[in-house]
Amino acid sequence: MNLMQTQLQIPLQAKTIPELVFHASRQFAGRPAIEAQDECIDYADLAGRALEVARGLIQLGVKQGDRVAVWAPNSARWILATLGLQMAGAVLVPINTRMKAAEACDIIERSGSRVLFSVGDFLDTDYPAMLAGNGAALLDMTIVLSERAGAPLARTLDWDAFLARAGSVSEAVAWERAYQLGADSLSDLMFTSGTTGKPKGVMGAHGATIRAFSEFVRILGLVPGDRFLVVNPFFHAFGYKAGWLSCLLCGATILPHPVFDADEVLERIERDRVSVLPGPPTLYLSLLAHPKLQQMDLSSLRVASTGASTIPPVLIERMRRELGFKVVTTAYGLTECGGLATICDPSDPVTTIAGTSGRAIPGTEVAILDKAGQALAPGERGEICIRGFHVMQGYFQNEAATAESIDVEGWLHTGDLGTLDIDGNLRITGRLKDMFIVGGFNCYPAEIEAALLEHPDIAQAAVIGVPDDRMGEVGCAFIVTRQDSLLSEKELVQWSRQHMANYKVPRLVRLVASLPVNASNKVDKLALKREFADA
Repeated sequence: MNLMQTQLQIPLQAKTIPELVFHASRQFAGRPAIEAQDECIDYADLAGRALEVARGLIQLGVKQGDRVAVWAPNSARWILATLGLQMAGAVLVPINTRMKAAEACDIIERSGSRVLFSVGDFLDTDYPAMLAGNGAALLDMTIVLSERAGAPLARTLDWDAFLARAGSVSEAVAWERAYQLGADSLSDLMFTSGTTGKPKGVMGAHGATIRAFSEFVRILGLVPGDRFLVVNPFFHAFGYKAGWLSCLLCGATILPHPVFDADEVLERIERDRVSVLPGPPTLYLSLLAHPKLQQMDLSSLRVASTGASTIPPVLIERMRRELGFKVVTTAYGLTECGGLATICDPSDPVTTIAGTSGRAIPGTEVAILDKAGQALAPGERGEICIRGFHVMQGYFQNEAATAESIDVEGWLHTGDLGTLDIDGNLRITGRLKDMFIVGGFNCYPAEIEAALLEHPDIAQAAVIGVPDDRMGEVGCAFIVTRQDSLLSEKELVQWSRQHMANYKVPRLVRLVASLPVNASNKVDKLALKREFADA
């Protein structure tokens, strides 16, 4: 370990994200903070660039505590917009880039956002134009981060025109705004995925975020000079907090990437000498299955972090052997706890890293509770509950939903099912809502998927429960096979009968070229259910 690595075993300390940026600009001056196609920003310039955005927002009338939305793909300007609005004392409201206009309008309206940062063209979509109807009436101003070819829109500024307004507000005013914030001030209002109804706005605080992801940085051993490819979308905690914000804590270089494409990611690893590449298991499985993998120079790769309930040990081994990662770990979190609750020590055995999500980070408790709220013994399955400094302040303007999620003793009920071993390692076994019942037996897709991934011909697997006249429900497995595999549906059912309890065996198998994923590159089970219903 070199001197710089030794010096940075403890990440930068700060109470708020703006304070962190000021420290990072001084500590890491001379190192690139962000490298993107359209921007290359040194740490020495980062604070000034963010303050410029803050001054522009203050000129637009943004006040402390106001909500400002960002609806755009990963980019350098996404980061500058967020840091600037937070320096102005505002609260970030990230919006999923896959949302349609009506969905985005709903979040803009319910969050009370009056200013929006967006893009003129992404995946053949003109986002400001999508809001030209109902959405435009909700907003005082839309700031466009990229070029747009459409007709001019009212109450819209391009990036340069917006920054030109900063000149009428002094830097001292913006500094004062930034330092009025405290550790408990709201940093972001992140809306949950909405798989169980309308998305709810999770209120997160500056200090809790920094404290949690300081542990993430420390455990992964991130250091100045690391080059961090952030493929996970910035609107998600995995791309925002476990992504570019973690880089600011340790002086790593942020390499934003807008959309996952295996060809492009492999090329960027080689060209940009990427050393840190977190992502869901599907990301690594896609890279490992790529026909050009052996032709690429991946020698720069050093650190990987993933998380899911279905990670076969062979994946961890292949990530080390074939992708060259020296550090591989798994973690668990959800939006309601800021994105991180448990993490494995990279020195843990492969079986622990693959089979569990590690132990609770300092300041956090994890318990497995039954339906009556009683703690269960090690190895007993129940609902995963979390208590600690980084549990959300609540759902925005929704006290009833907050009370349903956080009980009187402060436990956040996650809706995830799992067990704890005697060492405190968390094993996720599924979601309460994903469970299906076959002939009276509870079936958890995560367990079945993990078993299926042990088959040598299977690259990816996803299981859902589907109606059955005789059994009530049965499992349907959607399978992506490895290249050149001749595995048939019938053969897989026979193999399953030899390797798992009969009630867990998928009665139906669908061999598919790929699995649908959401914008976070996680398998979209709702899309699979729609696909099955349509068929």
